[in-house]
Amino acid sequence: MDIAAGFAQILIAASGALGAGYWPAVARWPGTPVMEGGSIVTPGTPLEYSCQVQVDVATEAMQAQASYTDGDVRLLVLAATLDVALDTDARIQIPAGPHAGEWLIGSCQLDPAAIYWDCRGRRA
Repeated sequence: MDIAAGFAQILIAASGALGAGYWPAVARWPGTPVMEGGSIVTPGTPLEYSCQVQVDVATEAMQAQASYTDGDVRLLVLAATLDVALDTDARIQIPAGPHAGEWLIGSCQLDPAAIYWDCRGRRA
């Protein structure tokens, strides 16, 4: 087991015991449509991957970004719970809990220890 997976197990267990923290979620991408002559011939096949996410207050660095608006939040997606790299093309769907709903990703980076994806999110 690597460090990121170990931290993910600890954080998920603590979250479950406390009833807060990390929530089951789904990272979704629309897929890439097939284009022909500037028209969509076949829509892209959506991609979905389960993950665990925590919603927190936006950091000062996030608030300093030109595209920041009131209501933006910090999304911490446990890297070990997501089978693919996260990017700003994805949306995060949280089905239950205090932050249930769909979130757009405005910025996204993997933390130096590769434990979580640190994202700025906005309600879709």
